[in-house]
Amino acid sequence: MATINDNYLKLKAGYLFPEIGRRVNAFAEANPDAKIIRLGIGDVTEPLPEACRAAMIKAVEEMGDRATFKGYGPEQGYAWLREKIAGDDFQARGCNVDASEIFISDGSKCDTGNILDIFGDNNTIAVTDPVYPVYVDTNVMAGHTGAANDKSEFEGLVYLPITAENNFTAQIPTQKVDLIYLCFPNNPTGAVATKEHLKAWVDYAKANGSIIFFDAAYEAYITDPNLPHSIYEIEGARDCAIEFRSFSKTAGFTGTRCAFTVVPKTLTAKASDGSDVELWKLWNRRQTTKFNGVSYIVQRAAEAVYSEEGKAQVKALVSFYLENAKIIREKLSEAGIAVYGGVNAPYVWVKTPNNLSSWDFFDKLLQTCNVVGTPGSGFGAAGEGYFRISAFNSRENVEEAMRRITEKFKA
Repeated sequence: MATINDNYLKLKAGYLFPEIGRRVNAFAEANPDAKIIRLGIGDVTEPLPEACRAAMIKAVEEMGDRATFKGYGPEQGYAWLREKIAGDDFQARGCNVDASEIFISDGSKCDTGNILDIFGDNNTIAVTDPVYPVYVDTNVMAGHTGAANDKSEFEGLVYLPITAENNFTAQIPTQKVDLIYLCFPNNPTGAVATKEHLKAWVDYAKANGSIIFFDAAYEAYITDPNLPHSIYEIEGARDCAIEFRSFSKTAGFTGTRCAFTVVPKTLTAKASDGSDVELWKLWNRRQTTKFNGVSYIVQRAAEAVYSEEGKAQVKALVSFYLENAKIIREKLSEAGIAVYGGVNAPYVWVKTPNNLSSWDFFDKLLQTCNVVGTPGSGFGAAGEGYFRISAFNSRENVEEAMRRITEKFKA
């Protein structure tokens, strides 16, 4: 008889966002006239930049001509896109990243889980708390953890609490860990990391032979010129870090799907016999075996992000969502609600008022304001008593949602 991967049975009943969807759908069915505003899941609402749309249309036309038709592309991504990324996103910032070290994919969410394919089962893994749930759940699925306790913390993971007291930046662990997940600008708290903070992590990783998984999906939202956009701005990071990036929240590619992962060729880890193995070779082998690449049409759209028109249009998109975040911060603050993040990030991290639990606040917002956010406890035990509000929506909806919330909760 066929058997299953029992590790899946360790997972909580449902991934955070499907559970939110279940509750919202139940409320909508019971209240069909309610005008629900969704500021929960971090999905964009504004159209793809015109430069990207034009590039896609041209690429579709090319697919209709035998002379310009494209079949299977390189699993690593087309060279012309990888070169644009290397030049504009990294080399322009002084980062030593070559185009050959960039792997185009269909999403950072996928890559942060798939990267575990090339690492062993005996690594000690550190995650922040609260944390983007994919980091934890994919390790559970891979068999890297034990069961969860009553706080939903999994045995075998090292949790690094990020709180208001430490400015929501992960503290260096006192014990040795092998794999470290860092996300800045942070999802869900909206916190950012200084060069000094990232240098401390790089120094720790190099001293302990650790690998940092650096999720920089929201780097385009950094407006402070003193803050790093890439971990490769830190000396030595090429020897201890893999970086994940995405076009989803910068150019609106959540439904179009394009991202990339950077694996430096200087990065190594240990084989069971103690020898050093280049991770670039392993990831390249994994991708050529398990992945057929992102479509030509979508990669042409991503390339257009780096055109002069594309850069201007993406900048306008990012500014639009940052203005939404500013409105959320200001209106909630006026109502006497403590808020964090939302300055160099599209997420606002809210301290739930009146000592409400995260899910109680979720239900209260839904039922009394018809507004959807994300319970902080869904991101980890340290997220209890907090709530994430996304700036990804129309200006009209953001302003209306804030009007409803402030009327209900104004002190």
